[in-house]
Amino acid sequence: MSCFGGRVSQDLYQNCCNANVLCEFNGDLSNVVTEPIYVQKVYDAVLFNLQGMKTVQNQGFTPRIPQGHRVKRVIDIRCRRSFNPNNVEDPTNLKLDVDTTISGATFIRNGAGEEITVVGADGNFSEKLLFADTSDCDDKCKGTPVFGTQNISITGNVIIEIDLLLCDSCNNESVFTICTDVNIATREHPLVLTNFFEICMPSAIDTAFLPRFTEFCNSACEARLATNNHGRDLCIGTDGSVTGNLIVAICVTCEKKIVVPVQICVLSTGFVQVASQQNAICTTFPTLFPNQIKPCDTIENCGEENEEEHDNCCEHDDRCDPCDQCDPCSGERGNRSRRPQPRR
Repeated sequence: MSCFGGRVSQDLYQNCCNANVLCEFNGDLSNVVTEPIYVQKVYDAVLFNLQGMKTVQNQGFTPRIPQGHRVKRVIDIRCRRSFNPNNVEDPTNLKLDVDTTISGATFIRNGAGEEITVVGADGNFSEKLLFADTSDCDDKCKGTPVFGTQNISITGNVIIEIDLLLCDSCNNESVFTICTDVNIATREHPLVLTNFFEICMPSAIDTAFLPRFTEFCNSACEARLATNNHGRDLCIGTDGSVTGNLIVAICVTCEKKIVVPVQICVLSTGFVQVASQQNAICTTFPTLFPNQIKPCDTIENCGEENEEEHDNCCEHDDRCDPCDQCDPCSGERGNRSRRPQPRR
């Protein structure tokens, strides 16, 4: 897909793009209709912000500082997660392994003792089925509390970049960037963050679908010099090599949700229509989604259908060509706008 909405960018060196505008509304409220959709409702959710610390001493940086230069000050320190897109199992990838246990309810298991997971909103098997005797709280028209313990094991590396302001013997200043790959923890000795939570679940008795439990986390990192002084925290060797003392913080946000499948009605201004990119050979292309089948949609897509008039018209005319259908609205022969009917 083109990043420029079906047109060629005038700037061949542009590295960023804008997404296509997929939904438009002309402001006419008569075009707003109701549509039923089958989705998952969030019954309850809790959010956590956690922080893990890692101290690093004598961490080596690359490349070396050019000869004849000295560090005047530190301009910026950046930290980002290490990730290898060619191998998600790379041990250097910063990974969060979340282990959650609950009390007051239980995760449904199969005959082999494995927890049953179902497809969540992310398209993966990321939701677990919950069961508890909720009859007491159901009688009070309330939810049943569930208590949980969360352990997050952090492993992998982060990449730290430091922008230095260098000064040469002639007092000419220049910005020089050094970087390093810092290991936060290994699989054998992970960095573990623990917290507790309480969440409310709906009835597991009076329902066709058991409540579902899902969780997801995201991580970021921040780094700083250990004492915020480059003179003490950065050591410059005679050959230009740089080592430093750092403090790295792993910032983690996690959310737990109880979701249940529901059907709801929403107001819609129409369905998405993406402008296709031009092709010099093909003149027509197949559709990606079927037409709607409400009465108004049927009339819009196929016109007024009257099979009785259509049959009578062709019954009394031996010359009736299946590709030249009778118009049931006018009773006259002629090419209809609808697609040809199959021969009988």
